[in-house]
Amino acid sequence: MKKFPSVFQEERGSSLVEYALVFLLLMTMILGMVDFSRAIYVYHFISNQARDATRYASVRGLTCGSPPAGDNSCIASNSASGTAGPATAADIQTFVKNVPKGIDVTKLTPAPVVDWPVQAASPTVCSTLATQNYPGCTVRVKVTYAFNFSSPLVSNITLNLSSTSEAVITH
Repeated sequence: MKKFPSVFQEERGSSLVEYALVFLLLMTMILGMVDFSRAIYVYHFISNQARDATRYASVRGLTCGSPPAGDNSCIASNSASGTAGPATAADIQTFVKNVPKGIDVTKLTPAPVVDWPVQAASPTVCSTLATQNYPGCTVRVKVTYAFNFSSPLVSNITLNLSSTSEAVITH
C-alpha cells in the first residue's frame, strides 16, 4: 500500500519563512517609528532654540545699554562678547550653539542665520545698517539641522530640518 504525503509534511518550512517575513516587516516599522520620533524631537528642539534666540535678540536691542529704571532684562552679558549691551549676530549664534545635551551642535549647518529684515510697519531707522536692531525693528533667526536616520535601510538619507522665528525688538 502506497502512502500519500500529508498536507503538513509538504508545508513544514513555510511557517518559518512567514515568520521571517513578518518579523522583518515588524522591525522595519518599529525602527521607522523610532527614527521619525527622533526627527520630531530634533525639530522641536531646533524650533525652540530659534524662538529662544529670537527672544534673546529682541530684549538685547540697540538701546539695551540704557534700559528704563527697574528693567534688568538686558543688563546680563552676551554669549559671544561677554559684555552687556546690544546683542550682535555672533552673540545670537553663540546663544543657539550653547544647547544642552541631546543634539549634536556640529550638525547645525550652516551656522544659525540672524538678520534684521525691514518690515512695512517698521520705523524708518530700521533700514540703516547701524540701527537695524533698534526697538520696533524686527529680528529673524533661522536654525537648520542636518538630521541623519539611524535605521539600516535609510541610514544614508539626510533630512534638513529648519525653523525660523521672528520678533519685534523691545529694548
